[in-house]
Amino acid sequence: MNVQHQSFGRRGFLRGALAAAVLVPMGGALASCAGGGGGGTAGPTGTISDANPFGMADKSTVDAVIFKGGYGIDYVDFAGKAFEAKHAGSTAKIAPSTDIAQELQPRFVGGNPPDLIDNSGAKSIGFSTILAQLEDLNSVVDAKNLEGTVIRDTLYDGVLAPGTFEGKLAALNYVLTVFANWYSASLFEENGWTVPKTWDEAYELGGKAKEKGKYLFVWGKEAASYYLWMMIESAIKEGGHDVRLGLENLKADGWSHPALQGVFTAVEKIVKAGYFKPGGSGTQFTAAQAQWTNAQESLMYPSGSWIENEMKDQTKAGFKMTGAPVPTLTASSKLPFAAMHSAAGEPFIVPSQGKNVAGGKELLRVMLSKEAATNFAKTKLAPTIVKGTVPADGFGSTALVSQTKMLGDAGKDIFTWNFIDLYGMNKDQLVIMNSFLDGKADVATLTSELQKITDKVRNDSSVKKIEVK
Repeated sequence: MNVQHQSFGRRGFLRGALAAAVLVPMGGALASCAGGGGGGTAGPTGTISDANPFGMADKSTVDAVIFKGGYGIDYVDFAGKAFEAKHAGSTAKIAPSTDIAQELQPRFVGGNPPDLIDNSGAKSIGFSTILAQLEDLNSVVDAKNLEGTVIRDTLYDGVLAPGTFEGKLAALNYVLTVFANWYSASLFEENGWTVPKTWDEAYELGGKAKEKGKYLFVWGKEAASYYLWMMIESAIKEGGHDVRLGLENLKADGWSHPALQGVFTAVEKIVKAGYFKPGGSGTQFTAAQAQWTNAQESLMYPSGSWIENEMKDQTKAGFKMTGAPVPTLTASSKLPFAAMHSAAGEPFIVPSQGKNVAGGKELLRVMLSKEAATNFAKTKLAPTIVKGTVPADGFGSTALVSQTKMLGDAGKDIFTWNFIDLYGMNKDQLVIMNSFLDGKADVATLTSELQKITDKVRNDSSVKKIEVK
């Protein structure tokens, strides 16, 4: 889905890429799924101070539901304990979820959502359906952290942009995520392989992998969309930001852009050559990932930087997990090979109808303390949006060190997109992506199915559209 010193801070790397992704309304009515009532309109019930900036009531309970994915929920448990220590008699009730939408949409409808939610994962709630029902978290970043510094001043440049809609900070993305093609540097060194910079080179590497009885890629059914992300990123690098804007703004022919078609065709060639391990659409995604990290049946795997922590108990000793930018289609791409997809992720939201809105904000404030952010970086081997929490050696993580290098090499050529999460498209996209990687759907079918998903959103007048400029 993060380091002040030489790692990230000196570059302000998200400033150009994310600040350019300004979101403005395109019209249409926001679909509301909540009833009336709730605690968000009652206002503070405690004394407001620097130590209690939101006026949380004494001895209150905070109800938090956290997506249990690659980062687990223990980092929020850590912050919860600090919250309880700071507010004697108060309780942080933290529950895991692997299906945020299914579990929490009924609570939004009933007017009793949790006080704090990590709206992440393949089955998260589309922001367009709940935007009007969320607190503006500018009040959180304008408050002082536990160390007495205004939180906004402790964050990396640009990290608030992905969660800002029409000037409202509706979601605070906690983790700075780097998306890359991950591989074992030790395995590559042992075989004299080099990281492919173009899809032709990737195809050639697939042949070398086959000679060793290995595959180029492996995938699991719940994570087939990782390969869609990889292809989108590659196409943006090849064709420039027109590709990204076409997808973000739900263009009627967005998926037919020549750069996307070129990348789709290049990956289809790899699929047809048998360089993807068969059976991924019937394999649980962490089991598939273990085929890469433990059995080393494949050479590479596209993912966000949560992958190291997610697979830490199923990674072969001496693996040297390392990230590299995804290939371009040609050597004359509009953006360089070093250009990359990186963004703040794990979007935390505070529903306005929660029973303890002030408590939800306070728990989030604790999470943004230097102690909590450092704990996350050290235990998850990934940086948060809080600066100055990761040492130059990446806590001994080759993956974290490689993230630093990639971000430095990319400079200002860092970008992201929001349309998939914004409109909740991932669940539908998984279906066609599994078929494509299985070799059962060709490029034309992939394109038409992805366009149908986009068209369905664009033509639904009940869904508020967000224009990206």
